[in-house]
Amino acid sequence: MFEWDKDDLNPEQEAAILEPGSVFLIACPGSGKTRTLTYKIAYELSRLESNKQFVVAITYTHRAADEIHERIEDLGVDTSRLWIGTIHSFCLEWILKPYGIYHEALDRGFRVIDQHEREKLLEALCKPYQKPKITVWDCDFYFTEAGYVLSCQQDWKHAGLHAILGQYFEVLQESRQIDFEFILYYAYQLIARRPAISTLLAQLFSFVLVDEYQDTKRIQYSIITAILKAGHGATKAFIVGDPNQAIYQSLGGYPIAFEDFKAMAGIDIEELQLSRNYRSSERIINYFGNYNVHATLIEAASSEKAYPSLISFNDAVNKAGLEAELIRLIRFNIETVGIAPHEVCVLAPQWMHLASMTRRLVASMPEYPFDGPGMVPFARDPDNFWYRLSKITLTQASPGMYVRRLRWAGEILNDLEAAGVSVSKLTRKSFLRECNAIKIDEEDGLNYLRAFFETLFANLAIDFRLFTLLREHHDAFFESSQVRIEKLKKEGTEIIGDIATFRKVFQSRSGITISTIHGIKGAEFDTVIAYALLENVLPNRNDPNGQESAMKLLYVIGSRARKNLHLISERERIDGYTRDEYQTTLKLAACNFKYNQIP
Repeated sequence: MFEWDKDDLNPEQEAAILEPGSVFLIACPGSGKTRTLTYKIAYELSRLESNKQFVVAITYTHRAADEIHERIEDLGVDTSRLWIGTIHSFCLEWILKPYGIYHEALDRGFRVIDQHEREKLLEALCKPYQKPKITVWDCDFYFTEAGYVLSCQQDWKHAGLHAILGQYFEVLQESRQIDFEFILYYAYQLIARRPAISTLLAQLFSFVLVDEYQDTKRIQYSIITAILKAGHGATKAFIVGDPNQAIYQSLGGYPIAFEDFKAMAGIDIEELQLSRNYRSSERIINYFGNYNVHATLIEAASSEKAYPSLISFNDAVNKAGLEAELIRLIRFNIETVGIAPHEVCVLAPQWMHLASMTRRLVASMPEYPFDGPGMVPFARDPDNFWYRLSKITLTQASPGMYVRRLRWAGEILNDLEAAGVSVSKLTRKSFLRECNAIKIDEEDGLNYLRAFFETLFANLAIDFRLFTLLREHHDAFFESSQVRIEKLKKEGTEIIGDIATFRKVFQSRSGITISTIHGIKGAEFDTVIAYALLENVLPNRNDPNGQESAMKLLYVIGSRARKNLHLISERERIDGYTRDEYQTTLKLAACNFKYNQIP
């Protein structure tokens, strides 16, 4: 039985973990949500009574899944009966692959296309639609149980979008391809049409845990609750998240109410909370508490809760002076306050605001490294075989990385077997030895990966091109990576293609982070600097939830900071629709707070 020291958990966390039944847990920022989830999984794994049962944990990102998995391994708990990953991976592994033969769109086989392939196809279909002008960025959609919903809020584009998506769906069906949204839709349809699937899964799953429930789509709740309902209480649930951080509602995210979830699942479930914030100073908490939509309880519990945080708001700097102001704030925090560079994060609502600014900051501050999702040089598709293999390829063998790389090797062998490759003579250790023995003298990142992959499979005496899935994934990975690198270079990021930059992708952050607000969900920094906090940018003019979304985005920005927070609503940025100057986000302008002046 997994046990912990008395100081590992606070009473709220321990109560949630020890609750024998199902739990709906509302966790404020910095409350140790991931720690609680990790210990809960470890605890339930140690209590499994049958080798035929699994604990399933559904996370919002693959990165979160890897982090939790590694934490559980560090606790010394056997993870062989744990399945952890995103809802899309869950639906693929547990529903579409084993039961796809029972769906007319999947019964002849299927392939999941990546984001690049999706955009390439939609771009081609959008070309005839110049009046009204429709771009690939208008084509986002998501599925509910009844069908697809357009994300675009501009009604006058809807007729064209329905026509484009109709063609898109036809192309996918004819080529036996599906995208990420269809993974969910077809999984729901299989579950709904064949209740026996839910019954079989409920018999396998002892516990189903869901992280970041506030970003879960309605159709995902339907899939999960169908399994819980089929278990008649034997399959328990642990649902955790924060409705104040529901910033994906325009993409279908839905912070379900406790009573609604309970009714859908048809199970007894306890509503609990984590209210102690161990991340931020009391001053930071008091500030982002101004944007607390759901009135959750937040108590400062950090050892540095009395830290004299500097919180500034600048609505006087103009767009031309923004770069100098960002540099001033970065240097002040690093050189005067003593914040480490990797503990500084610069945010904006959209990548369009970050691309050129990132280039200028990198050029102006060559003494500091920069990191960020937007600086990743190759296609980040965690379901692509070659992306998964690149994690081993681009990381060095070391004692600290051994367990992680061994797990990745196991995943690769499973992928190869699923693709039809015989791996009976390979073990995780022997596969790692083959990878570690390869030495490639190549400075270009993509050429390095190509050469490494070719050498590895030649040494293994496997012609991967004979296997359709591996060949298609190979083409998609390198094509989309090349497009991404060319795009980043066009934006001015000249060094993006070298092997040193490639290796940084799987290393811990070492420099100043540049990211969108959505990109730093779940992260934390000593200092957060956010700009472009402007009405119709934050919130986006097309966001149907308007001012509530603005509150949640400001809540997320503020709650990422441990010590210092700097907010900027620059002047003289012109709205491309109205040709008027953007004004400060209304909710930010209305916040009555005693801001600091930064010298």
